[in-house]
Amino acid sequence: MTDAGELRRRTHELLAAHPPATTDRLDFLRARFDAGLAWVHYPEGLGGLGAPRSLQAVVDEELAAAGAPDNDPRRIGIGLGMAAPTVLRYGTDEQKARFLRPLWTGEEVWCQLFSEPGAGSDLAALGTRAVRAGEDWVVDGQKVWTSSAHLARWAILIARTDPDAPKHAGITYFICDMTDPGVEVRPLRQITGEAEFNEVFLTGVRIPDDHRLGEVGDGWRVAQTTLMNERVSIGGMRLPREGGMIGPVAETWRERPELRTHDLHQRLLKLWVEAEVSRLTAERLRQQLNAGQPGYEGSGMKLAFARLNQEISGLEVELRGEEGLLYDDWTMRRPELVDFTGRDAGYRYLRSKGNSIEGGTSEVLLNIVAERVLGLPAEPRTDKDVPWKDLAR
Repeated sequence: MTDAGELRRRTHELLAAHPPATTDRLDFLRARFDAGLAWVHYPEGLGGLGAPRSLQAVVDEELAAAGAPDNDPRRIGIGLGMAAPTVLRYGTDEQKARFLRPLWTGEEVWCQLFSEPGAGSDLAALGTRAVRAGEDWVVDGQKVWTSSAHLARWAILIARTDPDAPKHAGITYFICDMTDPGVEVRPLRQITGEAEFNEVFLTGVRIPDDHRLGEVGDGWRVAQTTLMNERVSIGGMRLPREGGMIGPVAETWRERPELRTHDLHQRLLKLWVEAEVSRLTAERLRQQLNAGQPGYEGSGMKLAFARLNQEISGLEVELRGEEGLLYDDWTMRRPELVDFTGRDAGYRYLRSKGNSIEGGTSEVLLNIVAERVLGLPAEPRTDKDVPWKDLAR
């Protein structure tokens, strides 16, 4: 299945059998998945047709022109960008059949139980334990910065299963049921006033062994698939020209000439060019992705994404002057998604501060780019071969 014409034919068949104007949204999404038009590069029966990833745009354009509903990708981004590629690569046939369809349609939201209070940048130092108990694993620990945990049905979880092994070697990867009575989700209020992410406490949570992804003790390798896809999904998202954070600033510049100064003009030009370069580089990264798994280049894109968002939002606040100091709503709420362009300049300025932390801190990503992309000497790591239980904490 490599022909764009054939994909268009199948898309038209889907639209004829399930007219968007008269078909329930969820029914249409399920039919689209079953027709192999969800992820065309996925295998047949799992939402795809085994076609090149680059041909997804053919399907998306036809469906958009027909007014077909999408699966609200911003709301289920963790499932689409992180859980799905990991399940596809390491999951059993039963796991793929069970999880991928409701994940893609948005019927089941996913979250990520990776970071901990003592294991953020140094994720491999995590201390959440998973102990084998017959056909189950019993999990105890705490996770933090968990976006969408208050909405999630499932979570991708890494836990320590062998404290006697070095920290990278004693980790196993699981799918955790967020409705288990041992899972407690507490909101973490952010500088924006919202609580889009949470801390999660796991007490005696029982995970069946058939919800394990990959081999016991191989969780770090499985997690690398998740993390590399996460950075591509954050830093390599598809945007039109002047999409993202640069759009509202450029619009304000054009509509409010009384705010302009020479210095602001020079800074805006510089950031506009950098945003366009970043957008085109992300397009090239997606083209590379068409040929295989994401590489470490996604770390560089995520770095650029964070820096640009923070610089652009700072410029916007300065451009607006006193207006830029206003903030629309400090109400404590637990949103379903992050809406950068749907809020005011104050929100964008405050929320962008988290961009250099979420999805891998900028400091860690700089190390990855230096060592894995540029081939520079690695930093000394004295704890690499030390059993986790003997590490200072």
